[in-house]
Amino acid sequence: MFSDNPVGERQGPMAVPDGHFVHQRAIQAPFPEGVEVIYLGMGCFWGAERLLWQQVGVWTTAVGYSGGNAADPTYEQVRTGKTGHTEVVLVAYNPLKITCQALLETFWENHDPTQGMRQGNDRGTQYRSAIYTTTDDQLLLACKTKKHYQTQLFNEGGKTITTEIAPVNGFYYAEAYHQQYLAKNPQGYCGIGGTGVCFSPT
Repeated sequence: MFSDNPVGERQGPMAVPDGHFVHQRAIQAPFPEGVEVIYLGMGCFWGAERLLWQQVGVWTTAVGYSGGNAADPTYEQVRTGKTGHTEVVLVAYNPLKITCQALLETFWENHDPTQGMRQGNDRGTQYRSAIYTTTDDQLLLACKTKKHYQTQLFNEGGKTITTEIAPVNGFYYAEAYHQQYLAKNPQGYCGIGGTGVCFSPT
């Protein structure tokens, strides 16, 4: 999919597009008053972002890298696995129109959170499942929903969830061509696929 060029150094923060390709709203703060942000990693961020921007109540989305140990990484650096980042979607949402609970249910149902450092045929640290939170309430809810979904998976003969859950510690926007990639390239690769186990009411 991408060339094997030598890993390059990013010269400072990545240039961020002025607006979202689909709805033209800003993809970086400041966001409107009341809008909250959570970061969700579901494997390749192209399909995950498309899924999430389509949710009613989501104000905007962007893709980037989080959970690693290097500042301002490039895609070429992240894909080596040496920076420790995973691909995530920044989800800015209006909690009066869509709850964090609803977003997390979408998260659990639409990828396989039991695969460790991969998602389907995509292998590497950048494809691991992750939830990075910005509030204490989000963190508590992420842990609660994980426990609930784990019980459901075990009841269906599923495996142990490997999703990383933690307060966000750095988010770096991905290159402009990654932003809303599947809106620009409708026939592009999408690795989204769940376990087939629905998230039942808690």
